[in-house]
Amino acid sequence: MPEETASPCCAVRRPGGGAGAAVAPTAAPGPRAAGRAAAGHAAAGLVLLPGGTFLMGTDDAEGFPADGEGPVREVRLRPFRIARHAVTNDEFAAFVADTGYATEAERFGWSFVFGRFVPPARRGGVLGPAGSAPWWLGVEGARWSAPEGPGSTTKGRGDHPVVHVSWHDAAAYCAWAGGRLPTEAEWEYAARGGLAGRRYPWGDELTPGGKHRCNIWQGDFPARNTAADGYAATAPVGAFKPNGHGLYNMVGNVWEWCADWFGAAWHRDGPRADPVGPPAGEARVTRGGSYLCHRSYCNRYRVAARSANTPDSATGNMGFRIARDGMTSDE
Repeated sequence: MPEETASPCCAVRRPGGGAGAAVAPTAAPGPRAAGRAAAGHAAAGLVLLPGGTFLMGTDDAEGFPADGEGPVREVRLRPFRIARHAVTNDEFAAFVADTGYATEAERFGWSFVFGRFVPPARRGGVLGPAGSAPWWLGVEGARWSAPEGPGSTTKGRGDHPVVHVSWHDAAAYCAWAGGRLPTEAEWEYAARGGLAGRRYPWGDELTPGGKHRCNIWQGDFPARNTAADGYAATAPVGAFKPNGHGLYNMVGNVWEWCADWFGAAWHRDGPRADPVGPPAGEARVTRGGSYLCHRSYCNRYRVAARSANTPDSATGNMGFRIARDGMTSDE
């Protein structure tokens, strides 16, 4: 794992992955391909945020300075829209049915699955552990519609976030739905829910009043998960109380792809008005942490925490949500 990325509990990369390593892409339909119905459906689930100036980043002692979480800086954003929740299995299924799109995990023939979710009877299709993160297994046939590999389905999980989607897959869905991925700055502004300088979308205490507010690992990682928050893997996208902007699961549940290339030092001296990441790179930003994050090892379910992965990589804990510019001519 290159130094610029988060710990391997959070993200594992496809071997040889990188900016130019993707398999030949399926033609991604543009926002008009599915007609106005798709774009209108996406817009109905978006919240208009006013933008303005906010404090981005953190100097929190719990943070990871090497990830480029700080310094705290004033950032100005134009108004934009962002989805109330991550894209679901049902929503992604509609995209696939309309376009015939094949994800990169399907075209590569495998994806990363958390090892405890792979039953012994299915381990014949396992390619092996992921280097220094043996809890991740490369599973042949694992894909968005078979999250744990052959024999598994998304039945009963239609309202859970779609996983095993690469950055390229997420961008293709957003284009079909008439939107785009949020920038990293937009994502953090949205996640903060109007609270300045807080650790989580709801404040500084992880479990205020003893109540769980997100889906993360409970117990001892990676051996024991008590699922005290109610979920051992993904949770429905509307689980838990929304933040001050009415947005659900901005931390925990699944990592969410952002539009930006990752750069650990970029934001220290970079632009402060509608900032985006470096002009090029090897990995794209992911934000928010996932159900596999735990304070003892991957304390990245804080709103300022950052991670990244190569744009062709896919795992069982990475998803995305859609964004759009503020007011557009068709609204």
